[in-house]
Amino acid sequence: MERCVYFEDTFFSSGKTDIYNAEHQKQGVLDLRSAFSSGVSIEDASGRLIVEGNFPFLSGKWVVKQSDGRELGVVKSSFALFSKKYHYITNVQNYEIEAPAFSKEYTVFDENKEEVATFKKVNGFFQASAYELKHTSDRLLTEELIAVVMGVNAIEKRKRSSAGAGAGGSGG
Repeated sequence: MERCVYFEDTFFSSGKTDIYNAEHQKQGVLDLRSAFSSGVSIEDASGRLIVEGNFPFLSGKWVVKQSDGRELGVVKSSFALFSKKYHYITNVQNYEIEAPAFSKEYTVFDENKEEVATFKKVNGFFQASAYELKHTSDRLLTEELIAVVMGVNAIEKRKRSSAGAGAGGSGG
């Protein structure tokens, strides 16, 4: 059974935003904790914390954890020419996350190269741009996948930030 949810990354990357299904029914809350940290929390519709994601101190890997602190997996960037590639590594299985170089549409594959999820930035569902996440996997919670999507987003923001800082130079 395919599940589809929508959620947004706020303009300042802080605060809470609702998670909706395709019928615009609230499914939970995405808490973008602060503009100064990249951590997120995902709560169910009753407000119970389900999953968290963040960069550990001085790390380029995004860690996804259950509410009790137990690690579910790690998102990391992988080198690829002419595409964007990430891995989500869990204790059970490794997943590849791929997108063409300038695309905002990603596909998540399991170890058998079978598609288990897709996500993309969309406009129109919310006033700001939002993410659409579709998945069929029973191994991955919707909330876990939302944390993975936000991890990919956070890694890309870091890459853009460091590329922008390096491009400015000292100007001599």
